Amino acid sequence: MRTNSSSYLSPQFSLLSNDQLEQIHLASLEILDSVGVQVDEPEALELLGRGGAFVDGDRVKIPAWMVQDALASAPARVVLSNSKGERSLFLEKNRPYFGTGSDLPYTIDTYTGKKRYSTKKDVENAALVVDALPNIDFVMSMGIATDVPASVSDLRQFEAMVTCTSKPIVFTSHHRQGLLDILEMSAVIVGGKANLQQNPFLACYSEPISPLRHTIDGTQKLLTCAEWGIPVIYTPGLMAGATGPVTLAGAVAVANAELLSGLVIHQLKKRGAPFIYGGTATIMDMRTTLLSYAAPEMHLNQVVITQLGQKYNLPIFGIGGCSDSPILDEQATAEAMYTLLLAGLSGANLIHDVGYVGSGLILSLASIVINDELVSMVRRTLRSYEVNEESLALSVIAQVGPGGEFVTHEHTLRHFKEELWLPRLIERRKYEEWHDGGSRTLAERANEVVKQLLSGAEKKALPDDVCQELQKIIKFAEKRYENQ
Repeated sequence: MRTNSSSYLSPQFSLLSNDQLEQIHLASLEILDSVGVQVDEPEALELLGRGGAFVDGDRVKIPAWMVQDALASAPARVVLSNSKGERSLFLEKNRPYFGTGSDLPYTIDTYTGKKRYSTKKDVENAALVVDALPNIDFVMSMGIATDVPASVSDLRQFEAMVTCTSKPIVFTSHHRQGLLDILEMSAVIVGGKANLQQNPFLACYSEPISPLRHTIDGTQKLLTCAEWGIPVIYTPGLMAGATGPVTLAGAVAVANAELLSGLVIHQLKKRGAPFIYGGTATIMDMRTTLLSYAAPEMHLNQVVITQLGQKYNLPIFGIGGCSDSPILDEQATAEAMYTLLLAGLSGANLIHDVGYVGSGLILSLASIVINDELVSMVRRTLRSYEVNEESLALSVIAQVGPGGEFVTHEHTLRHFKEELWLPRLIERRKYEEWHDGGSRTLAERANEVVKQLLSGAEKKALPDDVCQELQKIIKFAEKRYENQ
């Protein structure tokens, strides 16, 4: 069954013309054909060489026809189920979904308000909060579990998510073996590898290194996902002016070359394997040297990358709901709303990093709650409105006439719930009512919601016997690393 969000067709927002998109595409092809990419993984080098690329050591030049062949074989549509096997996210043109991000080293504590290192409990709490929020469609770990052995922290983070929510999961892994362990855990959850391949409830997040380098670990995850038929998100993390050209078009051309060469490797491993296009082409702030998550240049580039993904007829990984503010404040909310609306209007599919603060370093559960409200507002915007006889309401206007009122009219009662967006968290009371009600800010109200959601929340997403099997896999992995 499709979720409500999949019924919304985004009113399109685009920046570049088809001719300009073609210029960027051709620039990326020229980069791949004349400059090439560095590939560190031996199997990928062999696949590329046998597939028709020009391989010289670890430098690979990829002709345009190989890119076109890979684009032709990659599926235009990917469907993610939840862990119950229900088809939930339909990654196809103009179907936006929203979810959190992963691997933040710090957390703003819900109860003390202080910044501290993230723990496995924070990952669990984030998943529990996401599970309860109606407008957050998928989950990523948010935090790094710093209180467990680092060798299996990726497994522990996956365990924390999958035991606290049944919503689709985008996960990270340290390397190929960690990925294989997580896939084994996932097969246990759904009753076998065949069920997992037919209705995957998860997608793996992996990255090249900008500029133009495919690492061993990142590429091995790309190959393993192709072999298993599990969706992979292969996303650059380019910084304009540092790891890519400072000009936006040049930065996108490099990021696109990384994506297209990753797709070629992926499809050479297994034609038709699900690949999710998209990524980050942001800036390095020239004053702080930080990677900015809310720079307007990043989100303009995201619109262009979404346009390219639609040109290639591929599912698209987007970004929104994030902020550079070190705390949850007015800046954080303003940046979250701007980035969510732009991503939603562009038509990206998996829009992640909802709730990030501190330039991708700090987890805030209250920020996730605020973003749930903002996503709801964005979805009302994306839905737009109908123009027909019923909505124009000419007969109603005639009945009411000049000086009348529409409050008690049956037409109002019939339509107001679907027409009018009603906030759950955003304040609309008069100042006196707000003041007499406690004078709480949006952040304070959101933090109270977090406390309410976590009060008495139980990890109930999986049966006890499945949880026991997951523990066995993780314990076996711990022993494996102890012996290395």
